Amino acid sequence: MEELTDKQLSGFRQSLIQVREELHLALDISEESGETVTLDQSKVGRLSRMDALQQQEMSNACRTGYRKRLLAVEQALLALDQGDYGWCESCGELIDIRRLEVRPESSLCVACQEASEI
Repeated sequence: MEELTDKQLSGFRQSLIQVREELHLALDISEESGETVTLDQSKVGRLSRMDALQQQEMSNACRTGYRKRLLAVEQALLALDQGDYGWCESCGELIDIRRLEVRPESSLCVACQEASEI
């Protein structure tokens, strides 16, 4: 595989900036709608309370996922600035461009990502 060109790196920078903006927006929306659930026990049934708590847990899980991905995007932008973008943090090989096109914040090649999930 060949190293990424300046044009490709510029395109990935734009993609990462767009993903970062989308994640910030998603976090803002999620935080507005994910306020702590407070229910009047005398007016709300048991199932309604359970539904509300489950909804809150799902919202919290989404926010956690958004924050993790946002951190990965920020790290990828830093790697771009430092000239390290597109290289696997584990094995040092170039990450396949098709992977970067799908997940521009990827810091591991497919093989190392799969190995880390085992």
